[in-house]
Amino acid sequence: METVGSQQQAAPGAVAAFARFVLCGGGVGVASSFAVAAVSAWMPWALANAVITAASTVLATELHARFTFGAGGRATWRQHAQSAGSAAAAYVVTCAAMFALQLLVVSPGAVLEQTVYLTASALAGVARFAVLRLVVFARNRSRVAITVPAAQPVSVPMARAAAPAALCHAA
Repeated sequence: METVGSQQQAAPGAVAAFARFVLCGGGVGVASSFAVAAVSAWMPWALANAVITAASTVLATELHARFTFGAGGRATWRQHAQSAGSAAAAYVVTCAAMFALQLLVVSPGAVLEQTVYLTASALAGVARFAVLRLVVFARNRSRVAITVPAAQPVSVPMARAAAPAALCHAA
């Protein structure tokens, strides 16, 4: 019979995990760009992008759970939700960077746009890696439920005060 500990692989070091993160995430990203182009032939581009983004986030989370961070199995619903949240945050960062560029530069060239976008993507990617490694797929979380012992009955002597005679008698 396998125990929870024997099902988990040894967690890779930070450098190895980052290399796997770039390989898995980058591979899924490149495949997604081709998939969006193919699927957009059958549906509007925005819908194709949304569908492929959702599917690629699920796929990347599974790859990160199994290979990148050595969790040793499938990602949980909590990990999928947290991963999706970190992907959404990364999307907001890249959009904000491009919006800021449009505010600061009247007519930015393609090279400047790509530089800003790729820089924002790289910074968001590093932040996403940190969140996935330190929060989503962290191994040092306690897996043991904390139990509180049942309260023990306490014997407390009750003081019985005699009511003053004036209060006991009606006037």
